[in-house]
Amino acid sequence: MELILKYFPNLTDDQIDKFEKLKALYQDWNLKINVVSRKDIDELYLRHVLHSLGIAKVIEFKDGTKILDVGTGGGFPGIPLAILFPDCNFHLVDSINKKLKVVNGVASDLGLNNIKTTHTRVEAINDTYDFIISRAVTAMPTFVSWVKGKVAKTQNHEIKNGILYLKGGDLTEELQNYKSVSIYNLSDYFTEAFFETKKVVHLPVKFKP
Repeated sequence: MELILKYFPNLTDDQIDKFEKLKALYQDWNLKINVVSRKDIDELYLRHVLHSLGIAKVIEFKDGTKILDVGTGGGFPGIPLAILFPDCNFHLVDSINKKLKVVNGVASDLGLNNIKTTHTRVEAINDTYDFIISRAVTAMPTFVSWVKGKVAKTQNHEIKNGILYLKGGDLTEELQNYKSVSIYNLSDYFTEAFFETKKVVHLPVKFKP
């Protein structure tokens, strides 16, 4: 928890309380449904919570922003961001229902009213969102094809509506066809060795009805 406060010192008491509860909740749920590896449970705040919050170093979502979290798994990056941005609306989607049981359980225990979940493949979602977030579920070209037509037209932020993707490693080849892509190294924001190769990739996506 000290790790979160180190980089996000202006949290409210309510946000601190919610972040503090995360570890025990995931430990408890993990005994029933394994969504986080044993090693990662011990380092939940570094490898999952702070990693998810890397997106918040790139953008501060304005109140009312609609965000789709694709392949959320156990609720990352959606749940930590929903705690940080309580006035934004998060839609967490996964094709594996048992993972969403964990997400719903954690969100309910924390009283997070700004999260909804859907058990489906993202291609079946018909709504539009300001931003689509995810944590390395597939290569970017595949991901772009999945979320076609799901980005809202109206722009409300300094960076353009589109994809915010948490990825690691060398992305040169994967992103070579995207001229408008921006890459933010998380090592510029977080000093821990875990973040040395981790990045937030922002890809603007034009609205297509």
